[in-house]
Amino acid sequence: MKTSIDCIPCFVRQTLQATRFVSVYPSVHEGVLREILRCLAGLDFDRPPPLVGQMIHRKLRELTGNHDPYKDIKERHNRLAVGLLPELREKVKRSSDPLKTSVRLAITGNIVDLGAKSGLTEDEVRSSIARTLSEPFHVDIEGLRREINRASSILYLADNAGEIVFDRLLIEELPLERVTVAVRGGPVINDATMDDACAAGLHEIVRVIDNGSDAPGTILDDCSLEFQRHFNEADLIIAKGQGNYETLSEESANIFFLFRIKCSVVASHTGFEPETNVLAGISKTVR
Repeated sequence: MKTSIDCIPCFVRQTLQATRFVSVYPSVHEGVLREILRCLAGLDFDRPPPLVGQMIHRKLRELTGNHDPYKDIKERHNRLAVGLLPELREKVKRSSDPLKTSVRLAITGNIVDLGAKSGLTEDEVRSSIARTLSEPFHVDIEGLRREINRASSILYLADNAGEIVFDRLLIEELPLERVTVAVRGGPVINDATMDDACAAGLHEIVRVIDNGSDAPGTILDDCSLEFQRHFNEADLIIAKGQGNYETLSEESANIFFLFRIKCSVVASHTGFEPETNVLAGISKTVR
């Protein structure tokens, strides 16, 4: 997915939000913003939006000297989600269609965006779970079920910390011996890294790798050769989150995207309305 000119105000807003989150000093806010504005002036609009997110957060870490500014929040929300896991497993177990229910629950974390709100409460997460189970969902569950049964290798691309615990519910419904989970190769915003996968216990049930990149999406030419090999050899890829959609929607792989549409640019690109929960194969998603 190419960057739209309508993404620019969002980049500026994200820059200010992120800088104010990690520093109280106006000089740091100004320094990061000036640097990003300079970079935006020469932005290649043929590249995906998460490339700019990578640039913003690299500069943020450089100027603040903080390797992982969101570390405490990620750990807090991992613990919150893990505490809910037994109850959610029971919902899946009692469901008439465990795969479909686990898909709906897996998107709960993407709706809440567990790292964007540092003071998230258990009640708010429970409320989001209830909404997810009842909201309209553009879901090609039979298409996914068919591809799962056909695939000898499945690559699951995680999105955020906290959310990755909800992903475990869906991963547990897959043939575990055929599944590899991929996380980011370095900290960026609240995206899941190897530490978050371990907090979710995924390393105990499936193979977990990192993609070698610190972009908030999957920019293939920025990823490690090992990850690229897994991507190219996978029979089925399940990609969580809007960032993975923005970076992979034009790839010719067998990808099912699972995310909530959070902006008008992605809504226009997919043909679905904003705030729609989506599980769709790539051929059904790109318009």
